[in-house]
Amino acid sequence: MTQDAVVYRCLPGGMAEVVVSRGTACGSNCASCEACVFQSELKTPARNPIGARPGQRVVIESKSSRVYGAIFLVYILPIILAVLGYFISWRLGAGEGLCILATFAGIVLGGVIVVLSQRRNKNPITFEIISLRQ
Repeated sequence: MTQDAVVYRCLPGGMAEVVVSRGTACGSNCASCEACVFQSELKTPARNPIGARPGQRVVIESKSSRVYGAIFLVYILPIILAVLGYFISWRLGAGEGLCILATFAGIVLGGVIVVLSQRRNKNPITFEIISLRQ
């Protein structure tokens, strides 16, 4: 998975801190919307094998499998657990209120799994500068 970035500063050990612009769901026109509460730029370290300097536009790359794994963990797993919570409680003959409670329990369980996996994550998503952007 590749993204455009700008080198913010050089770090020791062949690393650089890059700034990545984060897109928004509304088409990145925040001036007209003002609904975004998150910062639109993200700073992250990246391996710098090409020796890019501060201010240069670059292309960074990360392993797609790591990104897709994070997407599954954060977005898909809680939905699956919510549906399973409802379905299992319904099959056991629970009333509508208990089925809804089991659905919320599935969502909470998904959140707990996400938090615990992030605390134990020894191999975070890493980035590497692969080329200069013209």
